[in-house]
Amino acid sequence: MSDSKTVIGAPLVIGGRKLSLSRAIRAGDTVYLTGQIPMHDGVPMTTGTIEQQTRAVLDEITQTLALAGCTRADVVKAMVWLRERADFAGFNAVYADYFPHDPPARSALVSDLLVDCRVEVEVIAWRPLPKDPA
Repeated sequence: MSDSKTVIGAPLVIGGRKLSLSRAIRAGDTVYLTGQIPMHDGVPMTTGTIEQQTRAVLDEITQTLALAGCTRADVVKAMVWLRERADFAGFNAVYADYFPHDPPARSALVSDLLVDCRVEVEVIAWRPLPKDPA
């Protein structure tokens, strides 16, 4: 098992500007993903329904997890920020499709988001690294 942290994925770039954060970090058996906002072709989605934006977020999370050797089944905790309380039912219906069995622990807040979108989701996954055969 590694005693160091590993950056997962390429640096995040929005509008040609490299962001000062990592897509994900693996620290031992735990993978921490940066909060994901809905993106379309590398640009934040500022339009679309809560269902469309939630799918975009969860699809990106799925791809980032794969880069770390994980799946959605490895997610143990999710943190959700919604711009509008009224969006919770639509968000929750899509979320349930992505986590149909043994869903992770989850917290959700209504908050003003830094980007003009409807949802942001951050997850933590746990997947043991292969043991060294030494």
